[in-house]
Amino acid sequence: MKAIKLSLWGILALLTVLWLAAEPSVFLASSFFGLRAQLVQYSGIIAIGCMGVAMILALRPRWPEPWFGGLDKMYRLHKWLGIAALVGAIIHWLWAQGPKWAVGWGWLARPQRGPRAIPDSSLEQSLRSLRGTAEWLGEWAFYAVVLLIALALFKRLPYRLFFKTHRLLAIAYLVLVFHTVVLTDFDYWSSPIGWVMALLLAASVWAAAVVLLGRVAADRRVPGAISALHYFPGVHTLEVAIDVPQGWPGHKAGQFAFATSDRAEGAHPYTIASAWNDADHRITFVVKELGDHTRRLRERLTVGQAVTVEGPYGCFTFDDSCPHQIWVGGGIGVTPFIARMKFLAASPERPPQTVDFFHTTSEYDEEAIAKLTADAAAAGVRLHVLVDKRDGRLDGGRIRALVPGWRDASVWFCGPTGFGQALRHDFAAHGLPVEQRFHQELFAMR
Repeated sequence: MKAIKLSLWGILALLTVLWLAAEPSVFLASSFFGLRAQLVQYSGIIAIGCMGVAMILALRPRWPEPWFGGLDKMYRLHKWLGIAALVGAIIHWLWAQGPKWAVGWGWLARPQRGPRAIPDSSLEQSLRSLRGTAEWLGEWAFYAVVLLIALALFKRLPYRLFFKTHRLLAIAYLVLVFHTVVLTDFDYWSSPIGWVMALLLAASVWAAAVVLLGRVAADRRVPGAISALHYFPGVHTLEVAIDVPQGWPGHKAGQFAFATSDRAEGAHPYTIASAWNDADHRITFVVKELGDHTRRLRERLTVGQAVTVEGPYGCFTFDDSCPHQIWVGGGIGVTPFIARMKFLAASPERPPQTVDFFHTTSEYDEEAIAKLTADAAAAGVRLHVLVDKRDGRLDGGRIRALVPGWRDASVWFCGPTGFGQALRHDFAAHGLPVEQRFHQELFAMR
């Protein structure tokens, strides 16, 4: 989370400092309308800058993953940037429209303007001739962006509709780039703020084109076929084994991938529940029935069906030098730990850590727990299964009582976000350096 916050505030600070360097007179504005013109420029730069970075992150680039701690963290930044862009765009729109309303209502006097000087630059003249079109298109693109971001934040919107509507943001963004290029103060383009904005706009326009063409991470997609299906009724979970005979680069336990079984539905992210084996080239996903799409999978998927798998992604890979690890898997958050146990069981030389694995669940399936118990035994992992109704809620105190060496351990958590945050705060309050040793999967891609 620290990298996400630093990145968000760093982007806002960089754009602000560069804009102030180009517009130092903002502190000496002698009239309301002079200040308004400057703040329209500033709010527009903040809005388009945040949206541009969010558009680039939509390509799922791999190079920033180590810094952020995984694609799941990058998607969190993508969401925060979208919200920041929305707020910036609303403020920009209010600065542009509000004073006009105030003049119409008689609250402000219309400023007296003389004839505008004709620019020496032919490029500036051309841009000025497009101002009316850019303003009109930008206003309607703003309305579209507000609607589309609001839909993206509406959790009850089915994923297939989210997948379709969210791509439309790329079209609205391209319109807003035109709006920005035409209406940004022409003098900015010869200053550092203009250079940074030009690079950002060029990169994000390319990213928007990739999104619209459906080519996001196309080089990381491999064809596969479903080789086995098994349903666990007690926990409403489907285990899906997929053969990927060619192209899959292998993965580390704890990573995830996007799988597409229905092009209209789009790619869904799932944590990989199997260790990689060069001999059989098979990936296993364990899918919980949590939404419309996942509830339909049991009826729609068949053995032999073609699917596309993209990845792997993520840095939730259990890499540390602590003598002991504490794993906490809440509900379907058990998945990365299954993969790790299978890896440990198959490794001729296991890592030196000892492991306590706490799996807490509100549902119970005897067959699923039996498989989990067998995996833990094969991996040499100490398993603690807690069923909420039978054993009560898991908390930090209970973990510390069962793991005497917790002070020297790292904690790896995958499960409900609120549960993970509560555990993190609890361990931090008891002296665990959580910034270095509490690892949490933020598995929410919207």
